[in-house]
Amino acid sequence: MLRIAGVVLPGQKRIVIALTAIKGIGRPLAGRIVRELSINPDCKTDDLGEEEQSRLRARVEQEEVEGDLSRKVSMDVKRLQDIGTWRGYRHRKKLPVRGQTSRRNARTKRGKKKTGLSGRVTLTKT
Repeated sequence: MLRIAGVVLPGQKRIVIALTAIKGIGRPLAGRIVRELSINPDCKTDDLGEEEQSRLRARVEQEEVEGDLSRKVSMDVKRLQDIGTWRGYRHRKKLPVRGQTSRRNARTKRGKKKTGLSGRVTLTKT
């Protein structure tokens, strides 16, 4: 059981695939890390030796992953909102940020359709 950056990597998967369980590491970066450390990419996570595990841990610590990455992204969004950019405004209103149309689509961001509601408040018996 290999634990890197606070994440337990799946043991029966190839090391390149197992590294993608860490937030901030995708397939290309995982492949590059494995190549740099000259580890067999077909090797399973459980089959790594202690020395390879320590090298892998040290290399992944150089990248911005997990909590640090989430903090950086949220601070970037907050900065955009604070300086009053259009992107920050779209983030604040929970609308698509990258130019997509939001008149008919954008259900993921906007939520479930609200149709047929009169807006009238009904009284309930108490």
